[in-house]
Amino acid sequence: MEKTIPDNGSSLVKEYDNYDTVGSVQTNVADGFTMVAVGDVILSRPLTNYQHPGFDAIVEILRDADVTFGNMETLIFDIRSFKGSPQAEYGGAYHISLPELGPDLKAMGFNLMSRANNHTLDWGLEGMRETSRILDESAIVHAGVGENLAQAGAARFLETARGRVAMLSFTTTFTPMSRACDPAGEAPGRPGLNTLRLAESVVVLPAMLDNLRQVRDALPNSNPGQTDSNRVALAGAIYKAGDNAGYSYDPNASDVADIVRNVRRGKQFSDFCLVTNHGHQPGNWSQQPPDYEQSLARKMIDQGADAYVGHGPHQLRGIEIYKGRPVLYSLGNFFYDDLRTPVGADMFDVYGKDPRIDTDAEVTVDEETKGYPKVGGFMGALASPIYYESVIAVSRFEQNRLIELRLYPIELGFAKRFANRGIPCLVTGSQAKAILERLQKLSEPFGTEIAIHNDIGVIKP
Repeated sequence: MEKTIPDNGSSLVKEYDNYDTVGSVQTNVADGFTMVAVGDVILSRPLTNYQHPGFDAIVEILRDADVTFGNMETLIFDIRSFKGSPQAEYGGAYHISLPELGPDLKAMGFNLMSRANNHTLDWGLEGMRETSRILDESAIVHAGVGENLAQAGAARFLETARGRVAMLSFTTTFTPMSRACDPAGEAPGRPGLNTLRLAESVVVLPAMLDNLRQVRDALPNSNPGQTDSNRVALAGAIYKAGDNAGYSYDPNASDVADIVRNVRRGKQFSDFCLVTNHGHQPGNWSQQPPDYEQSLARKMIDQGADAYVGHGPHQLRGIEIYKGRPVLYSLGNFFYDDLRTPVGADMFDVYGKDPRIDTDAEVTVDEETKGYPKVGGFMGALASPIYYESVIAVSRFEQNRLIELRLYPIELGFAKRFANRGIPCLVTGSQAKAILERLQKLSEPFGTEIAIHNDIGVIKP
C-alpha cells in the first residue's frame, strides 16, 4: 500500500507500508562478502611476533574476510598503572592480558568483538573501560558494554568494502552486579553489560516432584497452600514436572523486547547484522544448547539478523541454517592461552593456595582441573581435550544469500605444557575427521548436513 506524507510542508514524498522502506530484513551485502566467526578469545599476550607452529595458517584465514569476529573474554590493561582492583564478585577467574594485545588482535585480522560476558567486570568498571579504550585505539569495533543499558545494548557498526555491518552483543551468564540499566527519574544509569535474564527451572519426573512437594510442606514456614500441581519452589530453586530430567529456561520478556528492538534498529542502519550471545546454560558439560535458545535465535533472524553466533560453554555445539542464515550455537574456544597474572587474592583462597608460596600458574591449573567455584563445590572443569578442539566458521554470501559455510577444524595444544598450550592450529587426518564428525552429529537435530572434503567441513544451504 502506498501513502503520501508532507516534506517540510511544501512537497510530497512517497512512503510504503513495507518494512523495506525502513530497513529490509534481507541481507544486503556485495557479492563475495565473507564472515569469519570464532568462539572465545581468552588470550594473555600478543602472538604475531613469535613463530607459533601452524599459527600463520590461522592468521591467513582470519585476515581473508570482510568481518572477523570473536568473543573478547579477557580484560586488557597494564597492571602497573591500573587504578582498579579485582572484584569480590567475578566471573569464575580473573582474566587479564597485556595492552599490546589490542594492536595484535587487529594485526591478526579481528575487527569485531563481543564484550557482554561473565568476565567483562572481573576487574571492575576500570577494567571494562580500559579495555574499551584499547580496542577503540586498535580500531576494533566492539559491543555489549556501556555507561548505561542503552549504550550496552546498542548495535555498533563496521564499515567494510562490501557493506556496512552491525553487531549486537548480549549475555545470559553474568554476575548480578554487572547488569547495566538506564536512568530512571533522578537516578542515573548504571554502567555494565547488556544482559538477557533467564528464569531457570529444574525439570524432574512427576514422582520426584511429589517427593519435593512433601519436603517443602514439611519445612517451617513452607506455605503449604501453594496449589500449582506442576511446580514446586524449594530452597531457592523452581522444580517442574516433565518427561525427562534436566533444566529449562524462560527468557525475561522485557530483555527480549529490548534486544529485538536493537536488532531491528541495527539492521535498519546496516547491510548485514550479526547477533551474538554468551551463555553457559545448562552447563559447560552440555553439547546441546539450552531449551530457550533455538526459538530466540530464530526470533533474532526473523527481526533482521543475518547471523547468530553463540559462545560460552567452551566446546562445540550444533549448527542450524534458518531461512538461509547461519546459526552457530557454540564455537567453543578459539584461544585458551590462559597465562593470566595476577589472578587476585580471592582465587588463591578458593583453591586453597597461599600467595606467599604458590604461584599464579598453580592457581590457574587448579582452576582448570577443578572448575569454577560455586556454592558447595566446583563446576565446569576444562581439563579435557574436547575443550581444546573447535572450528573456524567461514560464511560466504553471493546475491545476498549464504552460499557456503566452511568449517576449519582446529586444536589448541591440550597435550602441551601450561605455558605453550591454548594457541590454535589447523588439524588434518583423523583428528580433523573426529572434530567434524562430532559436529555433524550435533547438527543433525537441526536438519543440517555437513560434508567433509579434504579435512574441511562444508555446508551448502
